[in-house]
Amino acid sequence: MTEVINETEYDIDGTEFVELADFVLTAMHVSTSAELNILFIEPGPMEDLHVRWLDLPGPTDVMSFPMDELRPGSEDHPTGPGCLGDICICPQVAEAQAHEAGHTLTEEMLMLATHGILHLLGYDHALEAERDEMFALQRRLLLTFLAR
Repeated sequence: MTEVINETEYDIDGTEFVELADFVLTAMHVSTSAELNILFIEPGPMEDLHVRWLDLPGPTDVMSFPMDELRPGSEDHPTGPGCLGDICICPQVAEAQAHEAGHTLTEEMLMLATHGILHLLGYDHALEAERDEMFALQRRLLLTFLAR
């Protein structure tokens, strides 16, 4: 079950992010009953998290905080429910990135949410091979979701 919490002044359609989460979890063969929180937060709190957890200055676009270490399942053996974790997204940072990339803020935040879910499912991009796999999957999932 996905909950969307908006602590910003931005007008965010939580339903679209719940639908995205259900789509991604289903595609990854993870129960949509898995607990997932998507929080939209201001730059100040995001900067606090960024410094505290990664020791990096300034706000960032998205951070993920896994709980039960759920992993993708398979069609024959889907992953059951559990506590997937939290994703924090900073719309202000996302807005600048969306403008730079030439797409909408909503598309950018949907991409960031997809990115965050993949991190919660154990994907990473520290190594080039991991990065290529994760970003290709992220792109495929998002484009398929947007085309529905």
